[in-house]
Amino acid sequence: MVAKKRGLGRGLAALIPDEPIADSIEDSTETSKIKNIEISSIFPNEEQPRKEFDKKLLEELRDSIKEHGVIQPIIVRKKGEGYEIVAGERRWRAAKAADLKEIPCIVKEIDDEEAVKLALIENLQRDDLNPIEEAFAFKKLIEDYKLTHEELAQSLGKSRSYISNSIRLLNLDEEIIEKIKEGEISSGHGRALLAIKDQDERLETARRIVRDKLNVRETERIVKDKKKKGRGKEKGKDPYIIEVEEKLMRTLGTKVALNLTKKGGTIQIEFYNDEDLERILDLIIE
Repeated sequence: MVAKKRGLGRGLAALIPDEPIADSIEDSTETSKIKNIEISSIFPNEEQPRKEFDKKLLEELRDSIKEHGVIQPIIVRKKGEGYEIVAGERRWRAAKAADLKEIPCIVKEIDDEEAVKLALIENLQRDDLNPIEEAFAFKKLIEDYKLTHEELAQSLGKSRSYISNSIRLLNLDEEIIEKIKEGEISSGHGRALLAIKDQDERLETARRIVRDKLNVRETERIVKDKKKKGRGKEKGKDPYIIEVEEKLMRTLGTKVALNLTKKGGTIQIEFYNDEDLERILDLIIE
């Protein structure tokens, strides 16, 4: 068995000061490592989970930097002939756009693994990622560092069901994933679409959401109606059984079959991978 790697829970409080540089120099234990570094010698971390940077927000930050300077230093580590960004790529980009030659940095001595974790956690904690980038970040942390959903949830201050439901979005079709990334539909829409098993129906519904500007509740009603029509075709199915199955499916977000016998019966719950099973267990246990 591979040993679990831990230590995510300490967060970034000790690494990324929230106060201005002047106060940080007086109070922070990192003061000796805060220094101005030439922007041209700094480069992004290739493992940065955030791939899209809002142009308008970058322009606003650029203008702020032109007027006030960089209030909060970025976090870097020495790598090769230059410095790799651990946290603060958006500030670095805005500083470049503002034609600054140098930017204040905190230089950390950390290995590749820690650099990736801090880059991911910084974005996740600051809500800088779209739902798909966030889902990929969760998945990477779990797979690369052998974390459980519970351990990651505790580290990031989120619920285990939030982590599991986020990762489930990656099971959607590429077209739907792109719509979520672009903000055309929300993660709530995506979770509702996961309940549609037929790909053509799922894609058609996603396009309808965009075309008709449907909200999540309206989408859930459409999905429910589609499932009712499908299940209504089952010959001899007791309406009460269908109603109970529908309630369970809405709660668990997956296919459920209720089979009654003279002495009781069984409930069959489908899951599609380990993450989906953990999500369902989370819903049942909680």
